[in-house]
Amino acid sequence: MLRSFRIRPHILGATLLAGMLVVPANLLAADHVVSTADLNQAALSAMSTREQNIAKLHNFLSSDEARAELAKMKIDPAKVNTAVAQLSDSELARLAARSDQAQRDFAAGDLTRKQTTLVIVAAAVVAIVIAIAIAT
Repeated sequence: MLRSFRIRPHILGATLLAGMLVVPANLLAADHVVSTADLNQAALSAMSTREQNIAKLHNFLSSDEARAELAKMKIDPAKVNTAVAQLSDSELARLAARSDQAQRDFAAGDLTRKQTTLVIVAAAVVAIVIAIAIAT
């Protein structure tokens, strides 16, 4: 006849202990490929880069020209600043690089005021559209 199969706690414990003794110690205590310090450093670096990019965009969008153009377009600067903070790291880096380039070009006389205005409005609209897409 068939006997019911029951796991007894002391047999299960002995089996697990024996299994642990058979596993090589170097597998249990293997070093991680990336150290915790390296992970922390990478996280701090990414956070610092993000904060710098946000600051660049806030600086760009808070210039007198940008505020005037946003007002003409009836775009609330507070909404733009909120939208900027919601951008992904890659989107933020891309917009910050474009704003840096636009500021350098304008300072060098390579951009007219109208072209600068277009860059400002485009940056604000992109930030708002992306933030709306993220929110939905």
